[in-house]
Amino acid sequence: MLGMGGSQLYIPILYWLGMDFKNQAIPLGLLLNVCTSSSATFTYLTKGLVKLKMAFPFAVTMLVFAPVGALLNFRLPVKPIIFIFAMFTLTAAILVLSEWKPKTKIVTKKNEILLGVTTGIILGLLVGLIGRGGGSFIMPILLLIGLDPKNAAATSSFIVIFSGGAGFLTHLFKADLSLWVTLATVCSVLLGSQLGSRLMASKLKSQAIKKIFGIVLVLVAFLLLKDVFLR
Repeated sequence: MLGMGGSQLYIPILYWLGMDFKNQAIPLGLLLNVCTSSSATFTYLTKGLVKLKMAFPFAVTMLVFAPVGALLNFRLPVKPIIFIFAMFTLTAAILVLSEWKPKTKIVTKKNEILLGVTTGIILGLLVGLIGRGGGSFIMPILLLIGLDPKNAAATSSFIVIFSGGAGFLTHLFKADLSLWVTLATVCSVLLGSQLGSRLMASKLKSQAIKKIFGIVLVLVAFLLLKDVFLR
């Protein structure tokens, strides 16, 4: 519903339920992330909410530059990067909840591709550095550059398919997953994502989406800060 995919919730929940963190929780969480985003994106595409002209270059450049960020990960301290991301997320939450809008329209038909490429490069590098899928950060960036909340959530869902899919493939070869557990959880999230995406597309107003997302961003920021100070 919020265009984040859900891996930031799936992975810790699966781990708390007793799954091995590296070989089970992470790969299954990333697979569920892709399934959720794909299912939701199908609904959003039928409603015409996905900004494809921006989403394609965003997704492609993010995929290309995420491995570059992962290589830089070996040379740069990760905790300061996570701290910067946490502060960015918290700032985005405050701006979203305070109804802030850019004074001039940043997104236009002429610069959609350029914005997609630029933000994809920056976010690809950063998510590669900190080893996260990026769903928590795509949506606030799209909101801050002026997309309507519904378009931002829909476009974010489309992009998360690519970033989450790349993450799943990197963990697939070491995965140790039960077929029946995988099928059951995939069916569950597909049902949930259809309900959530249809609710967002048809029932919820843009202001309600912004408020819900702002609260979620605050929680994500505090979880990131926990990684910095309590690990």
